[in-house]
Amino acid sequence: MIASRPSAALLFRRVKQGGLPAVVVGLAMTLSMAAAPTFWRVSTQAEFLRGEVEALSVDADGHLGLGPVTETMFDTTAPVLWSLVTATDDALWIGSGNDGRVYRVDPSGRGELVFSADASDVYALAAGPNGAVFAATSPDGAIYRVSPDGTASTLFDPDDTYVWALTTAPDGALLAATGDPARIHRIDPDTGEASVLFESDATHVLSIAVDPSGAVLAGTESPGQVLRIDQSGRAFVLLDSPHDEIRSVRVQPDGSVLVVAVTGEGSSGGSTPPAAEPASETSSTPAASVSVTTTVSAVVVADSGAATPATGTTNVANGGGKGTVYRIGADGLWDELWSSASETPYDAVFDTDDPDAGLIIGTGPEGRLYRVSEDPPRTVLLGRAPANQITRFLRLDDGSLRYSTANPGKVVRLTAALAERGTYLSEVRDAETVATWGTLSWRGATPGGSRIEVSTRSGNTEVPNDTWSEWSVPSDDPSGGPIASPNARYLQWRAALFAGDAAPLLTSVSAAYLPRNLRPDVTSVTVHPPGTVFQQPFASGDPPVAGLPLDEAAAVAAASASLGRQGYRKGIQTFVWQASDRNGDALEYTVSYQVEGDTDWHLLQAGLRAKIFAWDTSLAPDGAYRVKIAASDEAANAPETALTGEHDSQVFDIDNTAPRIELGPVRATGETRTLSFTVRDDQSPIQRVEVWEGGDSWRVVYPTDGIADALVEQFEAVLSPAAAAGGVDVGVVIVRATDALRNTVTVSGQ
Repeated sequence: MIASRPSAALLFRRVKQGGLPAVVVGLAMTLSMAAAPTFWRVSTQAEFLRGEVEALSVDADGHLGLGPVTETMFDTTAPVLWSLVTATDDALWIGSGNDGRVYRVDPSGRGELVFSADASDVYALAAGPNGAVFAATSPDGAIYRVSPDGTASTLFDPDDTYVWALTTAPDGALLAATGDPARIHRIDPDTGEASVLFESDATHVLSIAVDPSGAVLAGTESPGQVLRIDQSGRAFVLLDSPHDEIRSVRVQPDGSVLVVAVTGEGSSGGSTPPAAEPASETSSTPAASVSVTTTVSAVVVADSGAATPATGTTNVANGGGKGTVYRIGADGLWDELWSSASETPYDAVFDTDDPDAGLIIGTGPEGRLYRVSEDPPRTVLLGRAPANQITRFLRLDDGSLRYSTANPGKVVRLTAALAERGTYLSEVRDAETVATWGTLSWRGATPGGSRIEVSTRSGNTEVPNDTWSEWSVPSDDPSGGPIASPNARYLQWRAALFAGDAAPLLTSVSAAYLPRNLRPDVTSVTVHPPGTVFQQPFASGDPPVAGLPLDEAAAVAAASASLGRQGYRKGIQTFVWQASDRNGDALEYTVSYQVEGDTDWHLLQAGLRAKIFAWDTSLAPDGAYRVKIAASDEAANAPETALTGEHDSQVFDIDNTAPRIELGPVRATGETRTLSFTVRDDQSPIQRVEVWEGGDSWRVVYPTDGIADALVEQFEAVLSPAAAAGGVDVGVVIVRATDALRNTVTVSGQ
């Protein structure tokens, strides 16, 4: 007979008294304050660099201030400007990419197109006599002499595919760096007669300069090395960088060399850099940086051997990433001045001839302009160009700085004056669900009548578009006020800084919001085999069973541990589940049971913080059950906003009753004696049946149908010949039956 099922109240009372104890073993536990808002604060350089600046700078301390004024001197229709040079008459010459044009801007500021090449790119320009320039075109590399009036003639037409750089030797000879093959040509600027000064095993010679001793410095691609080449053409490796290419080499008055090295998709010179992709935060040393992907296409570079070095020691640089700016001293020792694992530096220049002057770096694809100074180096974002890439710097004799850009192609003048107004656009904040916005506040300084205004907008698309709200009315109150934008998933803020008699400074912005509470998710419930238990891994001595009652301190410790060693204890049924909360709320669990066929659920245990529960089913009636795990986030939310998620287990059996054995008579057929019997169980299948006829061992017997898998099984056990012949007392035969839940019964028969 099966006992009647106890009521839920009785079962719960037994739990409290220890009759049906529960386990608290921690797989994960997090304590949090109820209904706490999230604060989004922007206060460091790395955080500010995630946004977009216009006429603003970000210093190394994470202060946002007005940046230097930039003026567009000359605008073109070209997607990229590769080269800048001043001629002997002080005119500015510009070489473009994708359309292969050469522009001239006279000292009065009037600019015009003076030459269109048959090739797509003018990578290099060098000043010639009488205000003329030499222009290098690619592919099908050639060098032209272009006069101020636009008259052009071919000076040198080598077999090389690309002409990457030009410079003038102390004796007036024109030096040309080429690629495919990688060579340095020495050219008579009057006759065009040329000879090969140096040929490298690298893929390209990309950059070139001449040091005070007259030695040629060359930057190569694949590998990215800086070579010093003497008058005889013998090369010595000054720097063996981990990067793909040496984009720029600049000799300083003190004999040191400024080197820009690039790795990845930003390397390999070619036609046109693409538009910038969205930026994300990374770190760099010493400069903060933003993640970029910049491709300069058109040249397919094969991996080839290193440039031919002279005898001596190769100076090998460590590190890697998108790009690094090095300084090689006159003594051959080098230092890393700036590095980024994400941004691509295109060029770098010191802002004065002073060896302790600040270093100006132009990058892509956000068109950012950095200044690095002091020791140890500190990096300041000076501002952003009106383009995606800053490709080349030109410092004039008066100390002023010009730079060319790509996407679009412009020539920009950098001034020392500060802008009167600048704006900052933050990154988009994802609250991960619809949020209720709180207060927006900021900290900073507004001396001399300067001011700062902050506004917000919100929307439910990852990228702001026309479906977003309008910008809110700007607020100049630093103590803040309620965010006026509609509740949504995404938020963005904008700051405008206005100069007065002094410049303002914004040091941090903080926005509070409360994400909508999301329902916890119980994703699975594992019902372990009956009797499976897990020891507490933190315990000393004989480890307690995971799931049986612990004092509060032990329960908290258990809640952060994983399951310990597996064991067996009859009557224990262990459940383990997986649950999560997208708000990151702390969860509490309730375990209930239901007898199969019923509709009511009955409480077993509430207030669990661990994802495991062990039920001592020794006092529970036999039957088919299932459990339900309910996860609640009430501990982290107000009662009216708390939510619960649930998950039911598979059906499992509780069986505390042993099988019944019904022995029949022993039948004799000749010398064979057979014992017939039946084994019955009301809940779980018969699993194992054995007989003992004397001696030291039990003998397994099988049902007449060959498999033990039913609640009722018939057996025909043939007794051993010794027992049948009287070797043992044939009146004593013991039968033992075990069901699937390890309940065992033993009977003896005649």
